[in-house]
Amino acid sequence: MTQKLSLNTQAILLLTAPLLLSKNSVSSDLLTNADYKMVVRHLLDLGKKPADLLSTNANQLLDDCKSIIDKSRMERLLARGFLLGQVVEYWKERSIWVLSRADENYPSRLKSQLKENAPPVIYGCGNLKLLETGGLAVVGSRNVNDDLIEYSKEIGRLAARSKITIISGGAKGVDISSMQGSLEEGGNACGFLSDSLEKAALTRTNREPLMNNQLVLITANDPRDNFTVGFAMQRNKYIYALADASLIVNSDLEKGGTWAGAQEQLEKFHMVPVYVRSTGERSPGIDGLIKKGAMLWPNPNTPSDFTALVNKTGVNKDFRMTVKVEGKTQADITQPSISIEENATPISLFQAGQFQSDSIKQLNFKSIALTNTTEEPHSALAEELFLYVSNLISKLLISPMKDTQIASELEVSLPQTKAWLNRLVAEDKIIKTNKEGSYTNSTQSIPFGNGLDDSKSSVR
Repeated sequence: MTQKLSLNTQAILLLTAPLLLSKNSVSSDLLTNADYKMVVRHLLDLGKKPADLLSTNANQLLDDCKSIIDKSRMERLLARGFLLGQVVEYWKERSIWVLSRADENYPSRLKSQLKENAPPVIYGCGNLKLLETGGLAVVGSRNVNDDLIEYSKEIGRLAARSKITIISGGAKGVDISSMQGSLEEGGNACGFLSDSLEKAALTRTNREPLMNNQLVLITANDPRDNFTVGFAMQRNKYIYALADASLIVNSDLEKGGTWAGAQEQLEKFHMVPVYVRSTGERSPGIDGLIKKGAMLWPNPNTPSDFTALVNKTGVNKDFRMTVKVEGKTQADITQPSISIEENATPISLFQAGQFQSDSIKQLNFKSIALTNTTEEPHSALAEELFLYVSNLISKLLISPMKDTQIASELEVSLPQTKAWLNRLVAEDKIIKTNKEGSYTNSTQSIPFGNGLDDSKSSVR
């Protein structure tokens, strides 16, 4: 990828990037992500953008920003233009490109999922288009046994045969094994590195897949930065943001980057479904994540099943709420379908040396396709969820509301809200007014519940 840096990207690099070249020291003036967010907000309030800090009228703009960041600090950072030119040439010689949030081809998934928490700048090498494909995030501990290395590689191989991109952190162990499995099978992989992009881009094993457009390596940190725990923790959310679903192969219990990243997804971001390995040696970390709401990986063994699993969970990636219905978590309710018979025997994971969490026994991995709520038949759990949500909607519609307002109140996606509303209209339980497009309870409507106790249920 050849590129000419936009003025916006130049300004962002000058303000936030260490611009490491040879043994030059890192400026202590660099804006942190929090500093940069404040500056950007202020510039937007003024109707300006970062590029304006490099214009002929920059002095006045810097005066306008000094209530946010010290003017002399900003001036010192923006004066590094010569160093920036040297560093950009250095990157170009190593086929490293750089994008800022202001660039049109900055990964849309990072923007849409993380918004202002998306990294201001990303550096990369390889096929930029792979960042828009989605795929399966595979993460896990660095120090794992040979069985888990092979398991991770096999996940990568099956992903390749399924035309699904593997997204991982590029660390030794689970991460690199899943990526290698995919690449060796002719598939694609995306590695979101915490550090050392320059070194990784020049590694012999990466050169061929990079040249064949099978691989993209990216980082939110300078290509020459070394590993820090902070960098590794910070990039976890970026891996999930690029994916459609995630699989955690192994994790320590309540410590380490894998645990922290998964916990962040389960408790804060809810960007994609989080699955955990369900075969092989039992893991306290995996059990702990199941208790927090992670779902057991159903072990698809054909490309069609694998594709259906990853693509099906894309339906739920905007379903950003935790539902508890009589003690059931979202993990109990949204297990994906992978061609398991309707009357399939529930899976017992203690059989054949497999394990299961004490908190989830004999799950039946039938699909609950939440966006297809007008289709019959519905599973019991889907019906239970729908009845619960119907009660909430009934209580909201004391006065007419539009679908966007209802979606906002429930904190779910608009498509999911419309699916629920369409079914309620079809069942004559609510009315849609043609004039304003609002919804209200029908005159004959009564609460739709089946005795569910609201005090035992919550939507967050």
